[in-house]
Amino acid sequence: MPRKPPKGYFVKGHFVAYGSEEDAELKRTAKWDAEQSKTDLKKRSAHLQAVGEQLLSLKASLLQRLALPESLLDAVAEAKRIDDFEGKRRQLQYVGKLMRQLDEAQVSAIEAAVAEQHQGSAAETQRLHEAERWRERLLADDTALEAWREVEPGGDWQRLRALIRQARKDAQTRAAPAPGQAQRQGRAYRELFQHIRAALDARSADAPTAQP
Repeated sequence: MPRKPPKGYFVKGHFVAYGSEEDAELKRTAKWDAEQSKTDLKKRSAHLQAVGEQLLSLKASLLQRLALPESLLDAVAEAKRIDDFEGKRRQLQYVGKLMRQLDEAQVSAIEAAVAEQHQGSAAETQRLHEAERWRERLLADDTALEAWREVEPGGDWQRLRALIRQARKDAQTRAAPAPGQAQRQGRAYRELFQHIRAALDARSADAPTAQP
């Protein structure tokens, strides 16, 4: 009696018998590929969810420039209004769902806008620290005024000197703070910072940051 041919299937013209080691290996590979595909989808979904949540803190000017679908903009606006934790969580999930409907170009544009805002915030923080260093230097050393001329060559030097003198005077007459309390500063001290900060902001667009 003739022997029955083995049952199986062809893979790229090659016959694979059911139950063979090759069949088992192909099934393991197929299962791994499917699991990896699901993992990649989950990662992509989580990434889009995170990007969507960042839309809530994006500046209005940057948000408008993106020209996003009205449904997504409305969902983001609603998420901003919701205070309830569970309600906001559900709304953010909806934002993530709408994010998955965008094409790659739109997602990339959102990521670029988020990065642009982050860079602006970092520059803002850097200027704040720089202004604080300049204020302390101007209060501590009269010769710092000459260095400051490079930052603000057309500044109101009479007013600047007056602010420095008054801030120093206030510091000498100010009572020591109670334990655990911060030192209260006078008006001249605050106005000196505002003056320095305004000069640094005016210069930041077209000149490198000066280091005190």
